[in-house]
Amino acid sequence: MSRVFVFDGAKAHEISLEDFLARTDDAPFSWIHADGWREDARAVVSQCDHMPQAALSALLAQETRPRCTLMGHGALINLRGLGSGDDDSGDPLVSIRLWAEQARVISVSYRRLAAMESVTAQMLDGRIRDPGDLIAEFAQQITEALDPDVAELGDGLDEIESALTQHGPAEARRRVSEIRATAIGYRRFIAPQRQALERLSAAEAHWLEPDDRLHLQEAADRCARMAEELEAVRERSALAHEELTDLRAEQMNRQALIISIVALVFLPLTFLTGLLGMNVEGIPFAHAPWAFWGVVGVCVAMAAAIGGWFVATQWLK
Repeated sequence: MSRVFVFDGAKAHEISLEDFLARTDDAPFSWIHADGWREDARAVVSQCDHMPQAALSALLAQETRPRCTLMGHGALINLRGLGSGDDDSGDPLVSIRLWAEQARVISVSYRRLAAMESVTAQMLDGRIRDPGDLIAEFAQQITEALDPDVAELGDGLDEIESALTQHGPAEARRRVSEIRATAIGYRRFIAPQRQALERLSAAEAHWLEPDDRLHLQEAADRCARMAEELEAVRERSALAHEELTDLRAEQMNRQALIISIVALVFLPLTFLTGLLGMNVEGIPFAHAPWAFWGVVGVCVAMAAAIGGWFVATQWLK
C-alpha cells in the first residue's frame, strides 16, 4: 500500500494518496512511498514532475544494485538493507529505490525493509524535514542494523576455529559454508553501497545540508568497515574450510591405518588356521585332545606379539 508523509514546517503527518494529489499548495517536504507490486506504483512514481524516464524505469526495476546517479535537478539512490523478519524469500538484503529532489522524495520497494518502521517513526516525530534528512536516516538505520549481523559472522567463525583445535565438530563444514555464502551475499551489495553513499555525500545538490553530508559520510565509512570485515570473513571461511577438509582426510587416513593394522594382525593367523584346516592326511596332532586349545594359544600368542610390535613402533600415533 502506498503511504504519503507530509511535513508542513512544524510537524509531519500521514495522509492518503488521494488527499495528497488533491492538494493545491506545495508542502515544505513530502515523502511518497509506493509498493512496487501494486498496480498504482507507476502512477504514484509519475507524480514527480520532470522525472527523467531513466529514473522512472530504475525506480520500478525489480533487480537493482546500490547506486547514486545525479539526473538533472534530482538524484536516484538505491540502497540495500536487511529485510523484515516475516519475509524470508529471496536475498536477505532488501532494496529500496529513492528519487530525491527539492522538497520531495519518492521511494519504491518490492519487499519490506526492516528500517522502514524506524524511519517512518522519525518522520512522524518531525525529525526528518528535507530529502537529505530522509536519505541520511535510511543510510544510518541500514548500517546500524547490518553491523551486528556482520560482527556475528566473525564471531561464528571464531567459535568454529576454536572447536577445530579441540573437537573438530562434524557440523563445522556446513556452518562454515553458510557463513561464507552469507558474507559473499552481503559484500556483493555493501561494497557498491559504500561508493553510492560517498558519491551522494559529495554531490552538488542544494537540498543536501552539511549535517546530511556528515551523516552520509559516516554511513559510508561504516559500510567500508563492514566490507573489509566481510572480505576477512570470506578469506577466513576459505581457510577454515580447507582445514576441515584436511582434518577429515586425516581422520579417514587414521581409520584406514587402523583397518590395515587389524588386517596385518589377522593375516598370519588366517594363514595358520587355513593351513591346519586342510582336509588331508598328515596334519600334526589332528587326533590329540589338547590340539584345539594348543592352536588357540598359539594364535593368541602370535596376535599379542604382532600387536606389541605395532605398539612399540608407534604405528598408532
